[in-house]
Amino acid sequence: MPSVSSRSPRSPRSSGSSSPWRDSDFRRLWLGQTASQVGEHTSLVVLPLVAVLTLHADAGQLGALRAVGQAPILLFALFAGAWVDRWRTRTVMVLTDAGRALALGGAAVAALLGAAGLPLLLAVAFAVGVLSVFFDVAYQASLVRLVARNQLVRGNSALEGSRSAAQIGGPALGGALVSVLSAAAGVAAGAVFFGVSFLSIRRIRRVEALPERESFPDGRAGRAGCDGCAGPAGRAPSVWRRIHEGLRFVVRDAALRTVGLASAAFQFSFAALMTVYLLFLPRELHLSGTAVGLALAATGPGALLGSLLAARLPGRFGYGTVLVCAAALGDGVLLCLPVLHGPAAVTVPVLLAVNFVFGVFGQLVNVTVMAVRQALTPDGMQGRAAATITFAGMGTTPLGSLLGGWLAGEWGLRTALLVTAVGMMASPVLMALSPLARLGKTLPVAPVRCVR
Repeated sequence: MPSVSSRSPRSPRSSGSSSPWRDSDFRRLWLGQTASQVGEHTSLVVLPLVAVLTLHADAGQLGALRAVGQAPILLFALFAGAWVDRWRTRTVMVLTDAGRALALGGAAVAALLGAAGLPLLLAVAFAVGVLSVFFDVAYQASLVRLVARNQLVRGNSALEGSRSAAQIGGPALGGALVSVLSAAAGVAAGAVFFGVSFLSIRRIRRVEALPERESFPDGRAGRAGCDGCAGPAGRAPSVWRRIHEGLRFVVRDAALRTVGLASAAFQFSFAALMTVYLLFLPRELHLSGTAVGLALAATGPGALLGSLLAARLPGRFGYGTVLVCAAALGDGVLLCLPVLHGPAAVTVPVLLAVNFVFGVFGQLVNVTVMAVRQALTPDGMQGRAAATITFAGMGTTPLGSLLGGWLAGEWGLRTALLVTAVGMMASPVLMALSPLARLGKTLPVAPVRCVR
């Protein structure tokens, strides 16, 4: 673990303004996070496209590639949640940006030399996936340590807007570069964006306090955000104990447990569907890399609209109603995909519309679920509850990707696409049968407690 600086850490500066944009360190974080998100979403499309269009990967190989890139969520998400609390987030973000830039830069050189085989793509996808898990946890934790409390809402809004914008630009840029230039150019673009993020975040000057290591007057080490709880003999609890507390808290709460189960059902089926989808677009609909990137990018504008609707609809119709209806509409629209036929002039506009609708209602669900989770979780458990639900949901994606590849190979692309789209409907069904569906126009207040 890194040692504590001898200098007194500076807390987020207080400000009479609710805008974080006057803070140069926040601007550096925003620029770095934006570049990182663009790099991540670019690489998520580029690596599979390189495998399909350049290496002529079959369904099983594409499923394996996507599974390897997603496996780090299953393997490391819980540990990232526990470890990031004990590191300075700037350090974590800088190191992970550097690692991802080097991994993709090496892959770009190999592609330029004609040596980018499937084993290399698997290794790069896994490395980028591991580092992205830690970066994503760190940047979400960094805002609380960086800005004043009255700036959190606008700060989160800016970062979420960046993520949605990256969903627009990343896939479109990656698909265009692979199609118009070369595989090496597409992979190199991701490395460049991670390099920009590295340079920007490295310039953050504020020294972070490390809550996990703050001590009480009697010398006991306190547990971050848990009302001064400490482990045996006055020590901070072990990583394993903290992970266990987060798991137990989520499992014991019926609403949070349903969030985890619904997320697992959605992410498992969506990972399977996307594996089939990335084969279906170029091979069944005969779309170019540029058209594939454009179709996938349509979720981004939808997500921006969904973020705006999330600020209004739950208070008007109720959180439970919005969750169930938005999940059903967003997932249900994907049932249109298997019936698509015809030239690109017909299929691309339909794909844009489907992905836009999916982006609107998917983001509406995401933002609403986050509000519910935060409302039901005490401060001392926020990070671990988020990591546990991420683990439960995103941890299923490697298995889903493998299943999608197998279904595409055994049953054909259209049948596999239909089966995986139907599977996504399990998520709104689970929410409709749970306490989440009964949530009204206001959210409950989280109890002030810690799990022992």
